[in-house]
Amino acid sequence: MPNQLPIVPVKDLVIFPSMVVSVYVKNGALLEAIQKSQTNKELIGLVSQINPLKPTPPVENLYQVGTAAAVLQVIKGTGSDAMLLVEGISRVRLFEFSQIQPYLRAEVKVFQKAGETTLEDEALMRDVKDLIVKVARGGKTLPDVLLISLENLTDPEELADLASSYLTLEVKRKQELLEIEGLTERLKKIAEYLNKELLLQEIRKKIHTDINKEVGKSERDYMLRQELKAIKKELGEKESGGMPGMEGMDNQEELKELQKRITAAKMPADVEKIAIGELERLKKIFSFSPEFGVARTYIEWLCDMPWSKSSDAKVDVKKARNILNEDHYGLEKIKERILEYLSVYQLKGSPGATILCFVGPPGVGKTSLGRSIARALGREFIHTSLGGIRDEADIRGHRRTYVGAMPGRIIQSIKRAQSNDPVFMLDEIDKIGRDFQGDPAAALLEALDPEQNNAFTDHYLDVPFNLSKVLFVTTANILDPVPPALLDRMEIIEMAGYTEEEKLAIAHKYLIPKQQKLNGLEKFPFAMSDEAIVKIIRAYTFEAGLRELEREIAKICRKVAKKMIEKKKITKQVGVKDISDFLGVELFEYEKAEEKDMVGVATGLAWTPVGGDIIFIEAALMKGSKNLMLTGNLGDVMEESAKTALSFIRSNSTHFGIKDDIFEKHDIHIHVPEGATPKDGPSAGITMCTALVSLLTNRQVRRNVAMTGEITLTGRILPIGGLKEKILAAKRAQIKNIIIPERNRKDLADIPQHLLKNMNIQCAKTFDDVLRLALVPEKKPLTMETKVFSIANGKKRAKVKIIKMPS
Repeated sequence: MPNQLPIVPVKDLVIFPSMVVSVYVKNGALLEAIQKSQTNKELIGLVSQINPLKPTPPVENLYQVGTAAAVLQVIKGTGSDAMLLVEGISRVRLFEFSQIQPYLRAEVKVFQKAGETTLEDEALMRDVKDLIVKVARGGKTLPDVLLISLENLTDPEELADLASSYLTLEVKRKQELLEIEGLTERLKKIAEYLNKELLLQEIRKKIHTDINKEVGKSERDYMLRQELKAIKKELGEKESGGMPGMEGMDNQEELKELQKRITAAKMPADVEKIAIGELERLKKIFSFSPEFGVARTYIEWLCDMPWSKSSDAKVDVKKARNILNEDHYGLEKIKERILEYLSVYQLKGSPGATILCFVGPPGVGKTSLGRSIARALGREFIHTSLGGIRDEADIRGHRRTYVGAMPGRIIQSIKRAQSNDPVFMLDEIDKIGRDFQGDPAAALLEALDPEQNNAFTDHYLDVPFNLSKVLFVTTANILDPVPPALLDRMEIIEMAGYTEEEKLAIAHKYLIPKQQKLNGLEKFPFAMSDEAIVKIIRAYTFEAGLRELEREIAKICRKVAKKMIEKKKITKQVGVKDISDFLGVELFEYEKAEEKDMVGVATGLAWTPVGGDIIFIEAALMKGSKNLMLTGNLGDVMEESAKTALSFIRSNSTHFGIKDDIFEKHDIHIHVPEGATPKDGPSAGITMCTALVSLLTNRQVRRNVAMTGEITLTGRILPIGGLKEKILAAKRAQIKNIIIPERNRKDLADIPQHLLKNMNIQCAKTFDDVLRLALVPEKKPLTMETKVFSIANGKKRAKVKIIKMPS
């Protein structure tokens, strides 16, 4: 044994003397040293890693005791790796590493063998041999060659090494056996582990015996029941079923209970036939079979469905009107449409062929309208959110062949409602996803189609369920993501944002009393001035709905409650000056009209998901080579609108009084401020065109005029959407003059009259109409003319200079 050995780190393995194992090596330098050791018939050191996930070196990751081994064979791989076949020779202790790179070498010392064998050691040897044989007979196999060599072993060290390698232990425990120096102590530890292995084998045998007895008893009971059925049949007695293997449970009683539930459910005849068939099949299934639970759960689902349970309430349109007015302020057109829908329902006795879909920004009351409809009808209200659903099975359920299968959301919700005619709200229908698991939106087609949903089939139930009495209501923020086939089955009801006047009234009537009650101020109410509420709306919220406004009011209520508890001071009135103290620094600042008329800057109106807003479009001219630069985080459609506007101006440059060479020698830059906010859509076309004409003709744009409309290459103005939100944005920015497309004139009839008050709305057919309204008139120079006038007596004449003013 040399003083130094090349060290091979080993993962998840402890090698004992006399063991022959395979070791993988991928260090090229180490492999070269091992091959040299094999040629010279030298030994190598095999040492286990403390943490197999950490690299070695560092040497601190190696145990201090390993095994010196002889290399029997080297099987080289494709690169600098190889598989070694080694045989353990003796245990060694590592003292100092003489080399770290490119491979490890360490000074080692061989464990000294024990002296003469004592009587205690001989007794332990016999005990260990007997235990190994017993363990081998109990199930842990040992090759016959090793059994024979075990009988002939007389060296206690060799026996300890053989027994240690035979034990099934974790690496840490095996390493402890490798490191024990005393022979007696080592044999005692091995005997302890072998006894533990025998105990585990006995426990396993007992478990298997108990299971076999249970299976045998169930099979015997089943055979006896079958014989009993045959005997009763011969005697002409009535058969009675039973479920074998149900300990502590009367099978007859449970079957009778299920039979009663099937009858009481009043299922359709074809469904009841399927349920009874499943019950008969249940009688023949062992209780420990997975099929038993599946069949029983399926029957229970069939029994729990409200096949014939309907609400007794009748549709009352007058009552519905009162409830809608009580729950919601404004929304007159939407309320009228709902009442029309309910009137048809009252006449026909069924929802008809229309599915209502409320579309609008967050917080405008879409979900609460569904609750009001349910309250007006006196029916159960079911709400399920479809946002983020990607699996078709969420809608139509899983097949019963899958483990843990369940019905889809529609059937689950109907079961919870225990009524076959609830008001069912499918929320966020525009946020349904799709992937390799199917298209949930396509699965909704059958449920939302009045011509098909009278026999809606869920994959789990696999029987038709009548959904024609269910009043489906859907909601969405935008309609673009909704598939056309699904959109075709719904009637769209647009819900625009609230005006400031509406928000003010809703805050006084609903939000403030509600939050005072929720925050314990019902007995200590306070009043809030109109100016204070308007300041919250303008400076602390930016939304079309009411959620942020309600949160800010709730925050004020909490501050008032804290002030009352800490300072014993009751607040009676909250004014506009108190808002900053309660809510802190203002969060938003709405855009307002420019302070003066400017060249190359036009004011546009934009629609956003949280309401309308105004935007300023700026144009600049610089020397260059007819390039067009667009900035401000513009979308593809908005960029196309800018290019269309420039092409229209260039093709009509003479008409606008623009020199032709200005485009050849200059670059044009169009910018829409607030570049962090994405912007898209065609409705800024006339605004961009106005800014360009103003820039190129050096004429100012009126600061108190805002505009919206799409422009074509021929100068026509096309209609736009979101007119109400845009008018609201102009009013908030204190702009009274608005230019809209002529084809949007009809939409003014749907705008509340209080919103149009004091507003000057002009309709434009062509871009010339826009320029006439938007640009400041061109200043013409003063001209002078000399005329000769006769004096009254006719004898004298005088020349007089007359100044002509521009028209």
